[in-house]
Amino acid sequence: MESIPWQGVLVATTLPFRSSDLSVNLDAYTEHVRWLADNGCHGVVPNGSLGEYQVLTVAERIAVVRAAVAAAPEGCSVIPGVAAYGADEARHWADKAAEAGCAAVMLLPPTAYRADETAVLAHYREVAKVGLPIVAYNNPYDTRVDLTPTLLRRLYDEGLIVAVKEFSGDPRRAYELAEQAPGLDLLAGADDVALELLNAGAVGWIAGYPNAIPRSCVRLYRAARAGDLATAAPLYRRLHPLLRWDSRSEFVQAIKLSMDLAGRNGGPCRQPRQPLTSAATTEIRKATEQALAVEQQDIVDGAPVPDGGR
Repeated sequence: MESIPWQGVLVATTLPFRSSDLSVNLDAYTEHVRWLADNGCHGVVPNGSLGEYQVLTVAERIAVVRAAVAAAPEGCSVIPGVAAYGADEARHWADKAAEAGCAAVMLLPPTAYRADETAVLAHYREVAKVGLPIVAYNNPYDTRVDLTPTLLRRLYDEGLIVAVKEFSGDPRRAYELAEQAPGLDLLAGADDVALELLNAGAVGWIAGYPNAIPRSCVRLYRAARAGDLATAAPLYRRLHPLLRWDSRSEFVQAIKLSMDLAGRNGGPCRQPRQPLTSAATTEIRKATEQALAVEQQDIVDGAPVPDGGR
């Protein structure tokens, strides 16, 4: 693997809770991190939205990061989310990530309100004081703050960020960003626009569905990065009915259901997330079965486990 920790397929990991009391199952989480690395993924992103960080206690959030670092083999990056209402708390989580030995952190803008540009810059300046590389996370749907290419250029020019996870859903952003901040690494942030962003120059993919189908996702990434659209396009088309659930409000429940169907430890979510409707369950099950058939065919055909090369 290359030494740039935020490149490649980085899995925004789900977090397993015990069905009996919804306590965190760190043993299962540790096993999952190792399994993802064994199946070619380049790193993990704990304590993101998919990891339900908002409903974790302080002790749980710290324990998850430490467990990920302990489980990740050499060459597998751990880049935890450090999102918080304000900069002081976000810096606290970045400090904990540094203490645990993480390679970088992923940071949303302030999540308490629709912050203006001045507040966003102050937020990133404060967290940057920790000294870890920062991957900015642009999620205007949840934060109501849009990290536009112009704002990202300011953050990059100040040396505050090294990359951006782009979740606006607009692949046109990739080209404007390359023009305005050519040294800033672009990471695909939504599974259902991954191929579009990778074709447009993204060097990484912070992905949800490798939690259930890692081999297929790594194969898609490698083919796209190599410019092999003859492989990437039909694979993406077959996976897309499932990948699009990564951009829906039920994405945590959907990915955990797909994991259960794949024989992984998906399990329940904590409140306020509710069980899926029967209609959604049926749709996700069908899409997952199709994607798992693709994943299984690689194994039957004897395709080697992707080596994770970026």
